Amino acid sequence: MSDKGAGAVLDKAARENFPVAPFFLPPSMREGLMAVYGFARLVDDAGDGDLPDPRGTAELLDVPYVPARPGGEAAVTKEEGAFRLALLDALDADVDRAFEQVLDARSAGPRHPLIAALVPVIARHGLTVEPFRGLIEANRVDQRVDRYETFDDLMAYCELSANPVGRLVLQLAGLATPERVRWSDAVCSALQVVEHLQDVAEDRARGRIYLPAQDMKRFGVTEADLDAAHAGTTLRGLVLFESERARALLDEGAPLLGSVSGRLRVLLAGFSAGGYAALGAISAAGYDVLAGAPKAGKGRLAREALAALLLGGRRGRGGSGQGGPARTTQGTDRGSRSKGMR
Repeated sequence: MSDKGAGAVLDKAARENFPVAPFFLPPSMREGLMAVYGFARLVDDAGDGDLPDPRGTAELLDVPYVPARPGGEAAVTKEEGAFRLALLDALDADVDRAFEQVLDARSAGPRHPLIAALVPVIARHGLTVEPFRGLIEANRVDQRVDRYETFDDLMAYCELSANPVGRLVLQLAGLATPERVRWSDAVCSALQVVEHLQDVAEDRARGRIYLPAQDMKRFGVTEADLDAAHAGTTLRGLVLFESERARALLDEGAPLLGSVSGRLRVLLAGFSAGGYAALGAISAAGYDVLAGAPKAGKGRLAREALAALLLGGRRGRGGSGQGGPARTTQGTDRGSRSKGMR
């Protein structure tokens, strides 16, 4: 992948529900956040078949290139699936090279520029390898799993696909205590659930469904209902139910804000605000997630960020923001938590 291709991956930061590396942070923190984002986005794009330059990436990583066939994600061939897995394995090996270079500057460095950008960040902040491994494994899971039976199953997936990002942010700040990690996991899992709700139609087109099958059955929603131009009453009820679960997770992670201060608190407020604001946008759309992915405007995001900063860790204990009164877990039927969220 050329520098232009790597830049195309990083450009996607502007489309996220949360600010990736705001201007008010110290340069070293911004550099670290963008390096981590670049890695996470690269891995996701490799797993989803969305790389801006798949041939160039394959050549960089010494992986035989397999061109995608017309028909979209639902028509992915066995050969294309194997190609994605080969790319993920090669990225895993490149992460090894990054950590090896931190230990020995004379060793061969990473082949991919976005992973090479991690080397000084790993060295400066003492990042651990486990979160990077988790993000890669989540994309391996995507190659073999496209349905989730229960919400607990989905939470186990979030343990790989979302929670490692929050753990890396805490490591970048030097504040990764067990308690903060638990709160961060709740917020990150919530953000992943919210993104799945926004992208129900897009994921369906890719042949994936992240609405738990158990919940779909409970609400009388069929897979065919996800192909409609607009969400019917039963699907809207299901989306409302899952939205409340996501809100409960955001509330559960709210004490994280009260445990930090300064610019990091502002950054974390932006993350949680992105989740609350997206939930507000879903609500404003009448929980119709098929007509288009509901996105929060800057005004709603700013109001939620201000509420998060003012309420801090109290939000999950009776505080309220623009999204309405904070919910408790009672009535949301979230089930037990995955291992990283206990």
